[in-house]
Amino acid sequence: MVNLLLIESPGKVKKLGQILGSGWVIKASMGHVRELANDGEDALGFDLGADAIDCRYQPRDDRAKKVLSELRQAVKAADCVYIATDPDREGETIGWHLQQALNLKHPRRVVYSEITAQAVRAAIARPRTLDQSLVAAGRARDCLDKLVGYKGSRHVVWPLNNGAKSMGRVQSATLHLLCVRERAIQAFVPQDYWSVWVTYGEGFKAFYRSSPKPQRKPGKDAEDKGAEHESERVTTQERADALVAIARTHPHQVLQIEGKQASQSPPPPFITSTLQQAAGSKLHFSPEHTMKVAQALYEKGHITYMRTDSIALSAPFCEAVRMYLEQHDPTNLPRQTTRHRAVKGSQAAHEAIRPTDVNHLPQQLQRELSAEQARLYELIWNRAVASQCAPARLRKTRIVTQSGDAYWEARGQVLEFAGYTRYWNNLSADAVLPALSQGQPLQLDQAQADAKQTQPPPRYSEPKLVKLMEQKGIGRPSTYAPTIKTLQQRQYVELLQGKLQPTALGLELDGALEKLLPDLIQPEFTAQMETALDAIATGDQDWQTYLLDWNRGYFAPAIAQAKSQLLFLPTFAEQPPTPGAVPSHPPSVTRAKPTTGQPTKTQCPTCGEAMTKLPSRSKKMKAKHFLKCSGPGCGTVMFWNAKAKCYELPQAQRQALHSDLFTDHPCPVCGALLERYAYSKDGQDKVMLRCSMLEHRRGKCKEVAFFQSRGEFWSPKFGTLKLPTPSP
Repeated sequence: MVNLLLIESPGKVKKLGQILGSGWVIKASMGHVRELANDGEDALGFDLGADAIDCRYQPRDDRAKKVLSELRQAVKAADCVYIATDPDREGETIGWHLQQALNLKHPRRVVYSEITAQAVRAAIARPRTLDQSLVAAGRARDCLDKLVGYKGSRHVVWPLNNGAKSMGRVQSATLHLLCVRERAIQAFVPQDYWSVWVTYGEGFKAFYRSSPKPQRKPGKDAEDKGAEHESERVTTQERADALVAIARTHPHQVLQIEGKQASQSPPPPFITSTLQQAAGSKLHFSPEHTMKVAQALYEKGHITYMRTDSIALSAPFCEAVRMYLEQHDPTNLPRQTTRHRAVKGSQAAHEAIRPTDVNHLPQQLQRELSAEQARLYELIWNRAVASQCAPARLRKTRIVTQSGDAYWEARGQVLEFAGYTRYWNNLSADAVLPALSQGQPLQLDQAQADAKQTQPPPRYSEPKLVKLMEQKGIGRPSTYAPTIKTLQQRQYVELLQGKLQPTALGLELDGALEKLLPDLIQPEFTAQMETALDAIATGDQDWQTYLLDWNRGYFAPAIAQAKSQLLFLPTFAEQPPTPGAVPSHPPSVTRAKPTTGQPTKTQCPTCGEAMTKLPSRSKKMKAKHFLKCSGPGCGTVMFWNAKAKCYELPQAQRQALHSDLFTDHPCPVCGALLERYAYSKDGQDKVMLRCSMLEHRRGKCKEVAFFQSRGEFWSPKFGTLKLPTPSP
């Protein structure tokens, strides 16, 4: 009997072959084998119907065609086929594509998070069918990303004619985070301040405080890293000099002494984002390189699967760590197994990143691993073991002294029991304060005021950006590193001195998208889409219904509105879309130079000022010109209607001038009147009803959309709407 095991990466073949032995044939798909075709409207490869989505798939490239041909031959020779693609949404989707492309009727799906004999054999002993909910989420993500990327790039980005190549659902939201920070840096105006301090003959340094009460200490991620080593900020030279004079002319004595024992809990084991952050700060690896090295460790069977957002550890591993500590570090053994709070939205069925065997010590594997693999493995081993250790115990001391009406504070910290920090030290160095008594006089050595300036917020390093993406809900573990790489490849961002800085092109593109597609680049909006994909993955949401509603209710109208707004920008010449597949580079275009308009007698319907006649090279306009208001800050434009032989506002603005735009029916969410909204689809004019409050449409009422069908208006969420019959 011949069993065929289909996997993704050829790097696993040797290890799996050793585990499974004879009777097994192991073949790798080399990753994805199929993708959406580049045909149909905007080369999407799928059609958005009234209530269904028709997807057309094709082999990804010539290599994929060859791989599929080889796999078909292997399937013919096999008695039983097992699909062992990666244990995540993407792996499940690749497994489904293999089933479809190879015409597998009853493949056995096996899932393991580590390539060890015990885990692999246990998975094969308990096969299951493909999880269609996970597959649906993977297909939805493919369609969603292509819909946003292709339509947004073709109809919004390319017409800007500034050299920008693309936009994307995750890519553009991430770029926006970087550009928001960059604009804050550019707008920053430094302020002068002074840090005032004293040193004592007893051997310690104290900083000025206006009150003896404890001050809030900056958090671990405080942007001003030196804030805990400064006094309260003194904003004038005169006040700083006065405080120094007080310190020098008044006796000093101990006012307060506070000492307390503090417990510091161990950090949780690594997930994808925290591994990338730690490898970046400690090993200077980029997120992409971290995942490449981790992949090699996984394929060799040394660590568990490295794309995960779960901090859970298996019970056998936790027990193995306890046994290790009992033998080698018994004082570090906690009374019970350490529990960590799960990350919101994480997949609890998965595990954190950990060594497959705690007894495989880092120093023992150095000969087997490359230098980089050994360093990353040591990081993972230390963090996993530390997560199961006892808390560290600290003795913290705070001393407040007084001279005249000025107070001075010194803080000390001594590690009394190392606990988990023997494996993962995330504490600052000891700061020992002398033994003093309350009321004790002190000998002043020095009093000084250091002139300083406030600093702009720092740019993000790659690890810091990954952390921010995770916090904002942008993307998922598998997309953090590829997204950052894409931003650099598109020349929207460059890495300078270890920090990510938007280029002029990146800032210009983000500024345009902020005007044209403002919702799509907001982290919260992108996070909502990720939440919807998670709901599809758990079977709580139908993927086709979600995507159709999202496109009808938001994206299609947003693209149409963005296209109309592009006509307001006479400095950009519109480039018609190219038939067929979207290339990696847009057509070669150059920025059009602003031109001087010709005054006309036509009055602006918005403000009454005279309109100016401007030339246009847009092939969508039948006339080679349009009118733009010359009034300050107005910006109204009008276009020539050859049939009516007059100038008209854009359709969306014409609708706003008619009182019959509003219905008598309230919005089912906020109670505002519903409004009629006209749009075109497949060359036909259509009407839908939506909330008339713009700010609500971008928030709580974004799902309020009633579409016209057979004389009625219906909504996938709110059902059929019966409008009141107008009085005769």
